[in-house]
Amino acid sequence: MRYLARREHSRAELHSKLQLYVQEGEDLEAVLDELEKRNWLSDSRAVTLFVDTKRGRFGSQRIAHELRQKGIAENLIDQAMPQLKETELDAAREVWQRKFGISPADPKEKARQIRFLQSRGFTMEVIFKVLKLSSATEEGEY
Repeated sequence: MRYLARREHSRAELHSKLQLYVQEGEDLEAVLDELEKRNWLSDSRAVTLFVDTKRGRFGSQRIAHELRQKGIAENLIDQAMPQLKETELDAAREVWQRKFGISPADPKEKARQIRFLQSRGFTMEVIFKVLKLSSATEEGEY
């Protein structure tokens, strides 16, 4: 219960954490089933909260990857993607603005900014839009 009191966990995540404490004759799956039945454990709720927490700092690719690592089912990840894609450009702009704030002056700096945004999980399409918008804004074309 302490794990669930701190934050939402996926079933797979909670299973791996509790597996350390299972003793002979105990049925961990039955415990997890009971938690789900009482709505104390919910993968869809875990996805929603995780996405809400990460969307301002990371791109859809990184968030999807981290959800897969948490053992979230692909159908739940697919349901969250359209919502993430809608806000991805704005999130990338905000991340770029906080980190850099000015357009790259040379190809080396441009590559550095692209690598940074890629490491945050943004797609190349979104990255190029952010860099194009930043240069257009500085030149007064916005």
